[in-house]
Amino acid sequence: MKDKNKSRAGKNEDFFDKVYKVVAKIPYGKVTTYGAIAEVCGTKSSARTVGWALNGAKDSNLPCHRVVNRFGALTGKIHFGSPDIMEELLLSEGVEFNDDRCVVMEKYFWKPKPLKSYKKKVLPNP
Repeated sequence: MKDKNKSRAGKNEDFFDKVYKVVAKIPYGKVTTYGAIAEVCGTKSSARTVGWALNGAKDSNLPCHRVVNRFGALTGKIHFGSPDIMEELLLSEGVEFNDDRCVVMEKYFWKPKPLKSYKKKVLPNP
C-alpha cells in the first residue's frame, strides 16, 4: 500500500523544484506574480503554494524579491528580515512603484515561458 503522506510530499517537492526553476529565470529589473509562476508550473490555482516554496528558499541565491502579487504589491516582504529590503532590491534594479507602493506592472511584469522551454544545460565532460 502506498504511503499517502510520502506521495504528497513528493508532489510538493516536484512543484517546488519547478517554482525554483522559474524564479531563477526572472530577468533583472522585472517581476512576475505568484499566479503566473503557478500557471507555468501546471496548477494555476496554486499561487499560495508558490509563496510557501519561496519562503523555504529565502536563504538561497534565487531572486525571490522579484515575485509580487497580481497587483504588484510586495506581499512577501515580511520574509526578508526588514520590510524595506524587498523594495530596496527592486529599486536598485530600476523597478518603479506607483503611489500605492506597488510595482508598475504594465512596465515591469515578466510573463514566464512554459517550463518545457527551460532545458537543463548539459556540461561537457572534462
